[in-house]
Amino acid sequence: PPSPPQPPSLPLALCRAFSNNKILVELDESSGVATMKFKSPPVNSLSLDFLTEFCISLEKLENDRACRGVILTSAIPKIFSSGLDITEMCGKSMEHYAEFWRAVQEMWLRLYGSNMVTVAAVNGSSPAGGCLVALSCDYRIMVENPKFSIGLNEAQLGIVAPFWFKDTFVNVVGHRVAERSLQLGSLHPTPEAHRIGLVDELVPEDKLQEKAAAVMAQWLALPDHARQLTKSMMRKAVLDRLVAHREEDIQNFISFISKESIQKSLRMYMEMLKKKKS
Repeated sequence: PPSPPQPPSLPLALCRAFSNNKILVELDESSGVATMKFKSPPVNSLSLDFLTEFCISLEKLENDRACRGVILTSAIPKIFSSGLDITEMCGKSMEHYAEFWRAVQEMWLRLYGSNMVTVAAVNGSSPAGGCLVALSCDYRIMVENPKFSIGLNEAQLGIVAPFWFKDTFVNVVGHRVAERSLQLGSLHPTPEAHRIGLVDELVPEDKLQEKAAAVMAQWLALPDHARQLTKSMMRKAVLDRLVAHREEDIQNFISFISKESIQKSLRMYMEMLKKKKS
C-alpha cells in the first residue's frame, strides 16, 4: 500500500546555513533507531534556527531507508525543552512572526505525521512548546523526578494555545482533562502527568535510555506498513485541519502576537526570567 502523504516541505529550510548544531543526531544502522538530542543552551528553546534544524534533521531521517524510529531527548540537564523562544515573538516584524510561526507549524506537521516510530525520552521539564514536541510523539517516557513538570501552560503567560496544540493534547489525555489543564495553564509535576496519561511511563533517570530502546524495539517488532497506515488513519484528520487552515492560522498568530497588551505581557515575562537568572 502507498505510504501516507508527507506534509508539504519547507523551502526555507534548505537555504538556511547553520554555524552550530543545536540537535545532535545519531543513527544506529543495526537497530534502525536514531536519537535526536536537543542541545541548544540554556534551555533548548524553540527558536527559528532550532525549528529549522529540527525539520531538516527529521526529514533526513524520514528519507533514510536505514532509519525506522527516532528517540527525542535532551542533552541539557533538567530541561527537555522550555518551549517557543519568546525573543522570536517580541518586538519583531510581521514578516518575522510569519516565518517563525510557519516553522512551528512545520515542526509539528512533520513530527505528528512522521512515518517513523517516535519516542519522547523526557529527561527534564517540558512546558508549552516543549510539551507539544512530546505530545506529538507516539510514546512518552519521563524521568521520575517530582521537580520536573510538563504541560501546555500558555494561559499563564496570557497567550492561547492554538487549535492544533489543543487537538494534539485532547487526543492524548481526553477532552475533560485537556479542557481544565489548558484553561488553568497547568504544569503537571511528573507523578500527576503520569496519572492523567500525559506521559505513558515514569522511570528513574539512569534507566531512561534503556527503557526508550526497549519501547522502541516493541513498536518496531510490527510490520512498518500496518503501523504507519494505522498511525496515519488516527492522526490524519488533525493534520489535515492545520494544512487546510495554515495561512489563516499564521494570520491569527500575527494579529494576536502584535497586540500591544500581548507584547507587554511577553516583555514582563522576559524581565521576570532575567531576574530569575541573576
